[in-house]
Amino acid sequence: MKKVFLTITLISILALLVFYIFQVNSLTNGTYLGQSCEKKLSQLSGENETLEVNFSKANSLTNIENYLQNQNFEKVSQVKYIYILESSVAASR
Repeated sequence: MKKVFLTITLISILALLVFYIFQVNSLTNGTYLGQSCEKKLSQLSGENETLEVNFSKANSLTNIENYLQNQNFEKVSQVKYIYILESSVAASR
């Protein structure tokens, strides 16, 4: 009877020990994945900020003015409007 009790106790202790090892392993793995995801998130946030700055620099008025000058556009000095007579066909009613 005493041998059976010791055997059951030993098996129970070994089972609990194995269960404990699996839990610690799972917890460690989860912590590592969490830290890895946080590191990746901070890296992507930094890249996002850099891209936003580059985008705003690329779309600045200075760059647009330089582009227009390279395309041989000229600045408008005076605006002239075309007036449509009321008797013409294209006039709206």
